[in-house]
Amino acid sequence: MDYETTPAAAFGHALTGLSINLLVRDVALEVSFLAAVFGMTAHRQSKDFAIVIYDDKPIQIHADVTFSNHPLHGMLPDSGPRGLGIEIRLHESDPDAACANAEGAGGVILQPPTDKQAHGLREAVILSPHGYAFVPSRRIGG
Repeated sequence: MDYETTPAAAFGHALTGLSINLLVRDVALEVSFLAAVFGMTAHRQSKDFAIVIYDDKPIQIHADVTFSNHPLHGMLPDSGPRGLGIEIRLHESDPDAACANAEGAGGVILQPPTDKQAHGLREAVILSPHGYAFVPSRRIGG
């Protein structure tokens, strides 16, 4: 799909299964963080919206103002972190590399890279500038 030129309705119709939409105060800040830490690429970026791609899958980033008629709008906090209680797991992302880039990109490392033997993964927990918990992980062992 050409994310730059596909009409919004065609993009919406192409989405299947699970999709992620993050509501943020500052689209450029969140996109910059996701690009610097996880190498995501941005498409159609404006002050109100962007599509970022991770592992060929789109994630939508919407500014709060674009949800003014949505039932969630009145519940959005004016400040502080968002997304508490949800992890956005980015499998096959290097947690060591992500943590090396996170703080310089405005993120907060909640858990440094750690081998979780029970799950067979090396993972970290990084909060984005808007407080979303991203968990990059790689397989360890065999």
